[in-house]
Amino acid sequence: MNPFAPFGRERIDVDCTVEVRNTFDELSAHVELQDGVLIRPGDEVLVHGRPIEVPYGETVRMTRRATVTRATAAERLWTRLTGDFDYIELLEFSFSEEALS
Repeated sequence: MNPFAPFGRERIDVDCTVEVRNTFDELSAHVELQDGVLIRPGDEVLVHGRPIEVPYGETVRMTRRATVTRATAAERLWTRLTGDFDYIELLEFSFSEEALS
């Protein structure tokens, strides 16, 4: 544990499993951290290594190294307060006057 964590950002290096899927049904990337490291609001995760290229129709699963940068208390609070606004930006609404048949 970093004794200066309350005054700065703590960094944790950890192994992780990366799964990238490039199929007709799904295009996704999932990172699972090892050693029970949990991500909290405002934390950042940087996965190290070369970019992962997955041919269409395949899934690749590999182990990489990652750095978790912990958010400060102020950053965590700000993320909780503004997180819903960021989520709303991802939503797309469409209104049209055309009647559905």
